[in-house]
Amino acid sequence: MTSTAPALVSTAATVSAAVTVSAAVAEVVAERAEHLFGLMGNGNAHLISHLTYRGFPFTSARHEAATVTMADAWHRATGKVGAATTTYGAGFTNTYTALAEARMARIPLVLVVGDAPSTGARPFDIDQSMAASAVGVATLIATPANAVALAHRAFDLAVQTVQPVVLSIPYDVGTAPLAEQVSLDPLPAKPVWNADPAELDRIAGLLSAARRPLVLAGRGVVLADAAAPLQELGDRLGALFMTSVMAANVVTGPWNLGVAGGFTRTHRLELAREADVVLVAGASLNTFQSRYGTLFAPGTRVIRIDNEPAEDLAHPQVTDYLRADLAPALQALAERVPAAEPGRTWRARVPEAAGEEFRSSEPVEDPAEFGPDGRLNPRAAVAALERILPKERSVVMDGGHFIGWAPMYLSVPDPGAMVLVGTAFQSIGLGFGSAAGVSVARPDRTTVFVTGDGGGLMGLADFETFVRATRRGVVVVLNDSAYGAELHQYASKGLDPTAMLIDEVDFAALGRALGARGAKARSLADLAALEQWLATGEDGVFVLDVAISQKVVAEFMAASLGAGKRL
Repeated sequence: MTSTAPALVSTAATVSAAVTVSAAVAEVVAERAEHLFGLMGNGNAHLISHLTYRGFPFTSARHEAATVTMADAWHRATGKVGAATTTYGAGFTNTYTALAEARMARIPLVLVVGDAPSTGARPFDIDQSMAASAVGVATLIATPANAVALAHRAFDLAVQTVQPVVLSIPYDVGTAPLAEQVSLDPLPAKPVWNADPAELDRIAGLLSAARRPLVLAGRGVVLADAAAPLQELGDRLGALFMTSVMAANVVTGPWNLGVAGGFTRTHRLELAREADVVLVAGASLNTFQSRYGTLFAPGTRVIRIDNEPAEDLAHPQVTDYLRADLAPALQALAERVPAAEPGRTWRARVPEAAGEEFRSSEPVEDPAEFGPDGRLNPRAAVAALERILPKERSVVMDGGHFIGWAPMYLSVPDPGAMVLVGTAFQSIGLGFGSAAGVSVARPDRTTVFVTGDGGGLMGLADFETFVRATRRGVVVVLNDSAYGAELHQYASKGLDPTAMLIDEVDFAALGRALGARGAKARSLADLAALEQWLATGEDGVFVLDVAISQKVVAEFMAASLGAGKRL
């Protein structure tokens, strides 16, 4: 991909002395982004003011971390590059966890920040470029001579590398007049990876010979717009499908077994383990997706297609690797694979995969209403919410033990409607900002934000942002009065649980204090309060605080504990 920056005219006569660097960068943001998420401070006041004065869409956070998580979630929900801004120093460092998450999750966004003066650091300044580089994020530093070109370059880099980029405006530079602009060389074109025809023939042969083929689609399929050829290939094979959580519902129809890995329903996991050949397209097959190496049976042939270097993608279960751009490679494979006779495919031998019982959201894993401690079984509660919540919804999750249930029981219309911010960096507390970003991105849908009490309390500053930014939303707090992951990992081994426990907080009451509706649920019958509110059709936010059991362990956590025992 080449730079999309417009040609710059390098003549001083075209530059007005009244145009400042901040104003010039703001104009590029207005051209390249559709929305700006930020929090104003000394280092970005002029930038924000220039945009809000002209009516550019802007959402203010209450903590700087949420500026980045909102832009991050905006991208995940829309596929478009995100834009965020904070001031220098503490404003920048407050974004650090969210910035690391965006980098590890490969989210294209531009973070415009203030910075130390070009004349030298003040006592409260830090080396922000070095700090950003420590989490693998590049920083571009604007000057009066390059501000326009560099702002465009920041967006180009974010899109081409699928990563966040920091655009830094030194404090004394922000209000400086724009000088004659330099031109930048175009970015090198992004490499195109065409599959070797002989390799395509070989892979097609392996797939055609499979008796029980399974196709696992990851986020790469979404980014490459490769869902159609992938579905065509799977249908020609008579294969079953699974997806990563970031590609939820990218494949439609009755043969989709749902999310792969720790979020896989038990009866669908048993079926997946019967596969003899698995095609993994655009998925990392990380430990969570592979369920700690137990998603597929030993000896299963696993073929992976992606355009990443093979040396970066070593995996003990992958037997064949094809480096290729996904859409053309999948289309080429579909053209090479003869359509199997419907009555002789794996699908014909598993008709229950098309049945209502198989697709049901009922928690066959454990349908009891209450856990051993008398608090609600989260499986039963979330499965009930599948039936209560509007179908046209975005489901947003923070990180934590509680994430084990929403991807298992809550369906979404498309991949952009299942958003988890924090899991790449194993962070909690980024949820309220993420949910606000999704609300802004998709106001046509009901935003359902699912969080735990630990992460919810950590991100509490932007509870208000979510209420303010959301046309219609539901906050579901799976409240076990604990840091559940630590409780199950360490208290179970005899460590003192004192620091793992949280005094119970009524998030519904907190929501009401911020202008939302809300109720505490201690039984499935209590979910009627949410159902009644939804029936009114009112705009606003409803907060459902669900008192869940501390004794119920999510499947992904149980798998990880089992993996630890095996090690």
